[in-house]
Amino acid sequence: MTNSASYLVFTDLDGTLLNHDDYRYDDALPMLAWLKDHQIPVIAVTSKTRVEVEELLQALSFEEPFVVENGSGVFIPHNDQRFDLSHTDIAQQEQHQRLSLGCTYDQARTGLKTLSQCLSQPLQGFGDMTVDELIALTGLSTDDALKAQTREFTEPFVNPGLDAKALEQHVAEIGFQVLVGDRFCHLIGVGAGKGKAVDLLVQCYQAPQGPVKTVGLGNSPNDLAMLEVVDIPIVIPGAKGPHPGLAGRGWQIAPATGAKGWAMAMQQVRDQFWG
Repeated sequence: MTNSASYLVFTDLDGTLLNHDDYRYDDALPMLAWLKDHQIPVIAVTSKTRVEVEELLQALSFEEPFVVENGSGVFIPHNDQRFDLSHTDIAQQEQHQRLSLGCTYDQARTGLKTLSQCLSQPLQGFGDMTVDELIALTGLSTDDALKAQTREFTEPFVNPGLDAKALEQHVAEIGFQVLVGDRFCHLIGVGAGKGKAVDLLVQCYQAPQGPVKTVGLGNSPNDLAMLEVVDIPIVIPGAKGPHPGLAGRGWQIAPATGAKGWAMAMQQVRDQFWG
């Protein structure tokens, strides 16, 4: 590698590293292997829960930190000497050290009840649904639906159909943040965020060889905060092109969707920066 900087690659999962329709990642495997061979960490930054992510990362042989529930929790492998965590409030778990940036799930559930009262309308969160109801709404398998309901920090809820700015204002008034999606919104703590989690990991990363350079890949507006803080932001398009919320920013657009686009975009980065 010709560049003396250390690199970190931060990536969303669904619709980015994983294909939108079948969630496969075969097309990205050769590039992932190259990155691993060259000791360039690939760090998942996702809205998924920890239990959803762990199985996938084991299949990919990832041994890196990962970020879940839209930047609410950061999980770092035990004894990972590349990260200085002495100044952080960290909890020890069986497989990982956990940094909590947002609220607890119980707090998020209480916040959703408060929001429902403020709006004078019922709001249906994941915790209010049976597994069958969640499957009907999402198309997930039973196993995946159970994993999606195993939450630690945030509460997704069915979009009540309010104007996004109005909903954001109501949520701010009760001391939370909200990420507004087409079908679901995510109620998260004020200290959380994909961009904040990325910043934290970059600050913790030990780079005696030189400065840290960061690459970020995402496909939807909930990746915006992450893409805004990395050095090389890359947008993975959908079938109809890049999401309007990420378009027109001068960022690199991958030449294909899903895992294939992810791999092609990373090959372009490799050719340009890593030689």
